[in-house]
Amino acid sequence: MNLYLGIDFGTSGGRGVVIDEEASCIQTEVRYPFQDSSDAVTPKIWQEVLFALVEQIPEELRRGIKAIAINGTSSTVLLVDAAGNPTDAPLLYNDARGSLILEHLKSIAPPNHTVLSATSSLAKLLWMRQLPSFSKARYFLHQADWLAFLLHGQLGISDYHNALKLGYDVEELKYPEWLENLQILIQLPKVLTPGTPIAELRPEIANKFGFCRDCLVCAGTTDSIAAFIASEAKLPGEAVTSLGSTLVLKLLSRTRVEDARYGIYSHRLGDLWLTGGASNTGGAVLKQFFTNAELESLSFKIDASKASELDYYPLLKVGDRFPINDPNLPPRLSPRPDDPVEFLHGLLESIARIEARGYELLQEMGADKLSRVYTAGGGAANDTWTAIRARNLQVPVVTSVYTEAAYGTALLAMRGGSKGEQE
Repeated sequence: MNLYLGIDFGTSGGRGVVIDEEASCIQTEVRYPFQDSSDAVTPKIWQEVLFALVEQIPEELRRGIKAIAINGTSSTVLLVDAAGNPTDAPLLYNDARGSLILEHLKSIAPPNHTVLSATSSLAKLLWMRQLPSFSKARYFLHQADWLAFLLHGQLGISDYHNALKLGYDVEELKYPEWLENLQILIQLPKVLTPGTPIAELRPEIANKFGFCRDCLVCAGTTDSIAAFIASEAKLPGEAVTSLGSTLVLKLLSRTRVEDARYGIYSHRLGDLWLTGGASNTGGAVLKQFFTNAELESLSFKIDASKASELDYYPLLKVGDRFPINDPNLPPRLSPRPDDPVEFLHGLLESIARIEARGYELLQEMGADKLSRVYTAGGGAANDTWTAIRARNLQVPVVTSVYTEAAYGTALLAMRGGSKGEQE
């Protein structure tokens, strides 16, 4: 029986899912959380988590794995030297230091382009150019690129989902001329279609963990697109909201929608476009105030049929990306009522309003009319929140059958593994 491994690197840790050829049966799921938030920015920890996940997979399953794919958080990037060693600390998905070079970037990139955001991969790369360590760097990689390199050993390879915010033209499938004219003294990644076989596992990795020698490593994707792939969404107008540490919206559309003023961008997905945006609001804000047990018990006491009058903009720190793209947007978390149920209701309602405004904005910009929303991520399990969101969205809101981004990445690995066998 051929098996396929998908690995998801999110903001809270790593997850792995192994599926069979039917994809309807998950053979095993493994998890390895980051111990604290600082782990999310440490490549050494990423490497430890990656191999800890692999070790958790039963040996008999490892022997049957034919292909592996990895997703990472979008626009989490790092510079590495010729041997693949990081030359400096990575910049995470929500790092806005790129705001310092935005004016310069506006003079280079087309108006309202996806890269014209303080958190875009290209903004981060241009900011990194002034680091003393930049002269040692040879490659610019995304988190998923570097983790896959640890498995297959080839530097400088990415996929067009991760490369979108670097400026890669996903319609023409090439780097645009304006980007090549920048003459950045570093190797930009070769960009492949997500799921494309890259190479077999390094022999030493295959031997150490008991994989078959011809196990393929495939081009990956981002965590939110992996969650979309895992869902049942297939038709224009269907969408997936990922309720993880942050809030990510993806709407399947026949029309490509791009506008950096609002943090809107479109990924290529077959013959359709996956248009959307990512907000810094989400579960991480909830966990600042409540434990998981409190979230569960207090949610039961909320009347989801009634709108909360509290109007918050829940953020951990200053700045959001979508539907308001403003690195200086302040969090709004007051007034805070004494009743924790009332406070939680206000937070859930406010995040739901941000989600509804996000989908409304996508449709105003020309995307297909919203017809159904699938939910992925930890927030998908909160029935009260689901009811609040359905009231705000005015369309059916359902939990994806498979909510794990790692499952979607395993599907990518399966497609890549099938290609590899055909070749």
